[in-house]
Amino acid sequence: MDRRESIKALTLSALSTSLLVNACNPSAKKEHAEAVQVAKQTLDRTADEKANDERLSSLKFFSAEEMATIVVLCDIIIPKDDVSGSATDAKVPDFIEFIVKDKPEFQTPIQGGLRWLNLESFRRFKKSFTDVAEPQRLQIIDEIAYPEKAKMEVFRGVHFFNLFRNLTATGFYTSEIGIKDLGYKGNTPNQWNGVPDEVLKQYGYAYTEKELKECISFT
Repeated sequence: MDRRESIKALTLSALSTSLLVNACNPSAKKEHAEAVQVAKQTLDRTADEKANDERLSSLKFFSAEEMATIVVLCDIIIPKDDVSGSATDAKVPDFIEFIVKDKPEFQTPIQGGLRWLNLESFRRFKKSFTDVAEPQRLQIIDEIAYPEKAKMEVFRGVHFFNLFRNLTATGFYTSEIGIKDLGYKGNTPNQWNGVPDEVLKQYGYAYTEKELKECISFT
């Protein structure tokens, strides 16, 4: 199972048990990856909520360097594949920017984690995380992506990555791209073609000619 499929499996499991980023309230999930522009969308929002969204959207929390790291890290977690786009294609960095403004308790863990990531990259490779090659980035990430295997000296990175991965998965799989990637159909209208013949025969029933003509379409 590749990295993307692992994230999808975790997401489906979390959705089924309501564990996916409990700190993200229903309105934040509704905003999903395009949350920074939510005030411009036609949503069922109160006047106070719209005003708050406009205020948050006008603010900027992360520096340009931090956003660059977020972009790289998001696409490591959910890269583009043959099925759908990457986390950045789904505007997950914008989602994370919005969330840390809407939920200030995320600011220190995320900002501190980004700093840890860059310091670790400088310590190992004398370059920032965004400047090193992909294999070097993955060398760091693979050491913090699996908590049960991680060493104590990188526990700060593990804590950060757990939170960041959850936010990335939430932003992606509540976006239009992510929902399509999951294959979720929701309340999609369909056409019922009647009870299968083998089931009718099993219980000794059959449609009448009138029912077949007026009520059921097998096209």
